[in-house]
Amino acid sequence: MYALVRSLLFRLEPETAHRLTLTALDTAHRARLTSMLGDAYVASASTELMGLAFPNRVGLAAGLDKNADHLDALGALGFGFVEVGTVTPKPQQGNPRPRLFRLAGPQAIINRMGFNNAGVDHLVANVRKSRYNGVIGINIGKNLTTPVERAVDDYVTCLRKAHGAAHYVTVNISSPNTPGLRNLQFGDHLDGLLGALKTEASRLDAETGRRVPLAVKIAPDMTRDEIALVAETLQANDIDGVIATNTTVSREHVTGMPHAHEAGGLSGAPLFASSTAVVRELRRLLPTMPIIGAGGIDSGVRASEKCQAGADLVQLYTGFIYRGPELIGECVRATQNDDRRPA
Repeated sequence: MYALVRSLLFRLEPETAHRLTLTALDTAHRARLTSMLGDAYVASASTELMGLAFPNRVGLAAGLDKNADHLDALGALGFGFVEVGTVTPKPQQGNPRPRLFRLAGPQAIINRMGFNNAGVDHLVANVRKSRYNGVIGINIGKNLTTPVERAVDDYVTCLRKAHGAAHYVTVNISSPNTPGLRNLQFGDHLDGLLGALKTEASRLDAETGRRVPLAVKIAPDMTRDEIALVAETLQANDIDGVIATNTTVSREHVTGMPHAHEAGGLSGAPLFASSTAVVRELRRLLPTMPIIGAGGIDSGVRASEKCQAGADLVQLYTGFIYRGPELIGECVRATQNDDRRPA
């Protein structure tokens, strides 16, 4: 069923297809038809991580629902957690269109969206209205017009506003589509940013009596030495979890294919090996830190492999676009009994 729908949607410009799909999903949800759209499945036994109870180990990655406009409908498909955003303090349009490109052969996508979103106040209002009863993560970033040296101000603003609505907050410092953002992953930039955020998170936790864990989303395009430096900084700042990984700027596996020359981050199947290698290295360096594995998961087998590399939870994005809702249940079943540690 989904293969037929996808063939029709893929005749449309990608952003238009994305918008129409989510609108149709909302309509189906209001008609109480969401559970019939795929093989959605929620495990009966939850997984404890970062002090949170996840109904299952399969989540939706940030980027698909930037403003939490479709949270209830997406959550009804069977995800154990949904991450919305990336959101910035002020609304912004993002990069000029076209900015989203399909590479159908390798089941990949290139995007250079540029944190297009309606602003943190809009997103938080949507989350507060939501009836979704899974875990909700809010992914935060900085506005394009904010200099990198003042990025901490944007992140702290978003954290303050998101804290009361999120179950966890993700610090996105790894998108390739905001100039200079990835510089925040290293050295004093990262240490200063995470130190400020952890201090503010602790203050908000104490003030509200509600603990909201902090996770950091990192890029796949790092050497082992760079991963080690990031891991050391995460640990030194007592960060609660890490998401590995964001999209890649590498075109190694898609060279010469249509759209491969487009600027932006590549996601989908070609990302699987490099993102999983980062998960494996992080697990070696951080034996007890919660890791959420993302990148290239397009089957239950791939989800299980990500867990065997060291991920405690996994997130879907591009695989979900190509495979549809049936992928959720397939991945839930595949990861239900994984021990989440590498052999």
